[in-house]
Amino acid sequence: MRIRIMEIGVGAFLLAGIVALLMLALNVSGLKLMESNDTYRVYARFENIGGLTARSKVTMSGVLIGQVTDIRLDPEALQALVEMEISKDVDYLSIDSSASILTAGLLGEKYIGVVVGAEEEYLQDGDYFEDTQSALVLEDLIGKFLFNEVSE
Repeated sequence: MRIRIMEIGVGAFLLAGIVALLMLALNVSGLKLMESNDTYRVYARFENIGGLTARSKVTMSGVLIGQVTDIRLDPEALQALVEMEISKDVDYLSIDSSASILTAGLLGEKYIGVVVGAEEEYLQDGDYFEDTQSALVLEDLIGKFLFNEVSE
């Protein structure tokens, strides 16, 4: 009888460990079990996304306000079209707000940083950021530096 209780206890402990690892993996990856409907979609066009991926963070003043949901090539503008979901709590992004692709930490994780403008009209579902700044690509900077050194 004692061995049976110990086996049940070990099994329960193992099951709790597997559930905890699954929750940790979901939390770290940014996946959600249920889709949230309390967001609105905005878009931005960038010349170079430089490693930005779907599910990247969208922040304002370092605070998470949304995430990137889709990245595709706009065939008309020939630029990267980035679709973002922004929390409905953040309904004060003016139409002259700017979006920039930034890099976090030493590993180079890319995310979008939003800076609010001064207009009194706000972005709505389906609107576009007009002022964008593409990612800073290290290879381009090195090339420009070397080219300037050689040309002098």
